[in-house]
Amino acid sequence: MDRAAIIATALRPPAKKYGVTHWSSRLLAAHLGVGNATVARAWREVGAQPWRAELMRFPTDPALVAKVTDVLGLHLALPQHAIVLCVDEKSQIQALDRTAPVLPTQPHLIDRRSHDYVRHETTTSFAALEIATGKVSAAYKPHHRCQEFLAFLKQVARAHPHAELNLVMNNYAAHKTPEVAAWLAANPAWRCTSHRRTPPG
Repeated sequence: MDRAAIIATALRPPAKKYGVTHWSSRLLAAHLGVGNATVARAWREVGAQPWRAELMRFPTDPALVAKVTDVLGLHLALPQHAIVLCVDEKSQIQALDRTAPVLPTQPHLIDRRSHDYVRHETTTSFAALEIATGKVSAAYKPHHRCQEFLAFLKQVARAHPHAELNLVMNNYAAHKTPEVAAWLAANPAWRCTSHRRTPPG
């Protein structure tokens, strides 16, 4: 059997009778009546890895092309004397703690810890990465609302008081509230890709 036939079969899902979602080289070899080494060699030659999977999702934002163009433009033609900040949030971080203290390592004993834990509410991490220097401005808040996001923006503004700021951020609803929009409008040195504001000047 030639390589093309092996690859063509590998790119189709296995039959339901096999009870698996992806081919292994041994299963495909048995299915095609060839040696396992033959299948493995064919996969290696074309870089096929049928056992691997990744998550994907198609974007539905109608302004996606404009936003991607905006972000790429910042990287390809950065305005002089401007600072680019990438802002992101990680919400619902669980604050966990073991139910008993960890017993430290001792001679002939590894450290020991309880298998269960206590949940201490959740927290939200806010971070702004300065692309050019790697400097990070961060904050932790008990909630993830426009109030917390606006407080974080003010913190970032204090860290960069005399600079034009180009903000790259995602499409969280907290970014698009009237309160945040009003604050950004009152601070023309900020340029935010998710809001599609015109740069100052």
